[in-house]
Amino acid sequence: MRTRPELDPDVDDLAPSEREITAYDERHFVTYLRLLDAETDGADWTEVARIVLHRDPTAETVRARTCWESHLARAQWMTKTGYRKILEQAATEARSAPH
Repeated sequence: MRTRPELDPDVDDLAPSEREITAYDERHFVTYLRLLDAETDGADWTEVARIVLHRDPTAETVRARTCWESHLARAQWMTKTGYRKILEQAATEARSAPH
């Protein structure tokens, strides 16, 4: 991992949609885990948007909802596809590292 993830970083309105792990993803691994935990716990999206994503769902409902949906989708992508990219990258780096 190139960048150490922050515990409570600010987020963009939209999560990345690239097919590769981005620097943004690396900074937001903890955010993605928090979103997945909240989803598993059945937390209300408005509470998650306010606490995890720092969006006000009352004042900006559409913006907050879009941000939450985008980041939750990226978090789910990380569990299905993205983690493989991390493993592939780690294996490549291990093979190229001097021994």
